[in-house]
Amino acid sequence: MVDEQKEPKTPLITFYLIALAIILCLNFILVPFMNHQTIEDVDYGTFMTETDNKNIDEVEIMTNKIRYTLKGSDQVYQTGLMEDAGLVERLHESGAKFSSEIVEQTSPFLSFVLYWILPIVIFSIIGYFLRKQMMKSLGGENSMMFGADGFGGLGMGKSNARVYVKSSDGIKFSDVAGEEEAKENLAEIVNYLHDPEKYREIGASMPKGVLLVGPPGTGKTMLAKAVAGEANVPFFSMSGSEFVEMFVGMGASKVRDLFKQAKEKAPCIVFIDEIDAIGKKREGGLSTNDEREQTLNQLLTEMDGFEGNNGVIILAATNRPESLDPALTRPGRFDRRVPVELPDLKGREDILKVHAKKIKYADNVDFNKVARMAAGASGAELANIVNEAALRAVRDGRKFATEADLEESIEVVIAGYQKKNAILSNKEKLVVSYHEVGHALVAAKQKHSEPVQKITIIPRTSGALGYTMQVEEGNHYLVSREELLDQIATLTGGRAAEEVEFGSISTGASNDIEKATKLAREMITRYGMSDDFGMVALETVTNQYLGGDASLACSPDTQTKIDEAVVALVEKQHQKALDILKENKPKLDEIAKFLYEKETITGEEFMKILEAKEEALTTSEAPTTEGSEA
Repeated sequence: MVDEQKEPKTPLITFYLIALAIILCLNFILVPFMNHQTIEDVDYGTFMTETDNKNIDEVEIMTNKIRYTLKGSDQVYQTGLMEDAGLVERLHESGAKFSSEIVEQTSPFLSFVLYWILPIVIFSIIGYFLRKQMMKSLGGENSMMFGADGFGGLGMGKSNARVYVKSSDGIKFSDVAGEEEAKENLAEIVNYLHDPEKYREIGASMPKGVLLVGPPGTGKTMLAKAVAGEANVPFFSMSGSEFVEMFVGMGASKVRDLFKQAKEKAPCIVFIDEIDAIGKKREGGLSTNDEREQTLNQLLTEMDGFEGNNGVIILAATNRPESLDPALTRPGRFDRRVPVELPDLKGREDILKVHAKKIKYADNVDFNKVARMAAGASGAELANIVNEAALRAVRDGRKFATEADLEESIEVVIAGYQKKNAILSNKEKLVVSYHEVGHALVAAKQKHSEPVQKITIIPRTSGALGYTMQVEEGNHYLVSREELLDQIATLTGGRAAEEVEFGSISTGASNDIEKATKLAREMITRYGMSDDFGMVALETVTNQYLGGDASLACSPDTQTKIDEAVVALVEKQHQKALDILKENKPKLDEIAKFLYEKETITGEEFMKILEAKEEALTTSEAPTTEGSEA
């Protein structure tokens, strides 16, 4: 168990050092500068001329200098003392007044009091009141200025968590769709907050912490707010990065203050978003005075302290669970892990319907079809799709969004907006047409490929000059080896079509090659689908919710063999795509020319042309054969 850190009692030394620096500047820079401005040095000849002209008003002869003023002026002049026997007589004859107070001389003791003691007293009084005010704001007499909690009077060291109290229009579970398993897990917490007695009767206690884990945009924060809305209790929300401060000890102070507020308002929910910012694994280095580590230690102490956090349930969200410290995720702290994954087909349909309630849309919108087109989209992306559809309807001057708006919005999210100013040459446009039809034709001629939904050669802002959209017919959780091979063949179909038609290749297949290579490598290193290596994992994946970075876990010799196997696998499927397109060259030409003229065709139009062509070939072959025999 980690002991609670004691607050460092830093004295007012920093404040006094700053005050001393200011006093030194005043005494050694500002005061001499001001004195230098009030006395002007002149040569002895000027002084003699003013004496002869009887222009001297007051004069003071000192041991090594002479100071004087002129009649009608307050400016003090000084000059060096020279051997001049008749000086006093000439000054007396000129009517000068002899004085010893031309410049007021301050006694050394008084100067020391004014320039040193008085400023220190003033700064000490200011420091005293500042310190008193800070301790008052912190509620303790042991807090020292600039200590761990000493910035409280300035708003530092205090938790700046956003508090959402009970409200009638809060987020409910009905506002969150597509995560039924997660809602079912969290509903138990809501039930406990409503009626904790029935749990205490049997001796059960709720988890102290619930960790929401999933990719970005899947609704982890919204689920946490829905729990608070359903339970109708205060909800403290704070991001993990807000705990990390420039000053050591500030993060730990914010953790203490956050839990202090939460206990005062219990029962309540504390939500820490992106907890990996402070909850990363502690390293075994010598440096232990790290701000993030102190913050983590304080969080561990608060979650597992001597006094129970009765009625305080901690929710946290992260998309990097593997980076969290084991002491944070052990039972007794974050007892329960709730996965918040990307929604399936039914989940996407429900999410679309939830967000569609916020806009006006046509009655004939098929949300199931739109959900199938948006395969792999997160909840945030689906919300963006609905909003983009409403914006498109406004741009077109309509009062409601249609299914076409939603379909176009999916393309906007996937590939970007249409580039209206990108004008392709006729040659480039024809190459892109053959390229995209090559993808679609190879997919249509394979048994394990998804149906083609749309083919277009309109350039997009993402850089794509065209794309072929394939849509799954239903939920698909497992992918067979044959399906993966067909996917690789479909990806190589664009390059294969260019080779078959033009006998040359272009840069348009760069993204296809990247995807095909990645898929082939995963088949060999992760899925055990290689004849050479068998069922062996040769690659480890980290950050599975943030793109899934992979690193090989094998010897250099094996890595070389993996590269050779990947090249052979992709090349084999590339040859398969070439064979399909050569066998169906007439169909490739007809559909490519049709796409060249229309720029966009649907999957139904594509299949209609493909099937019509096959029927035409069948009916035209019989008369020709009969005529030759006759």
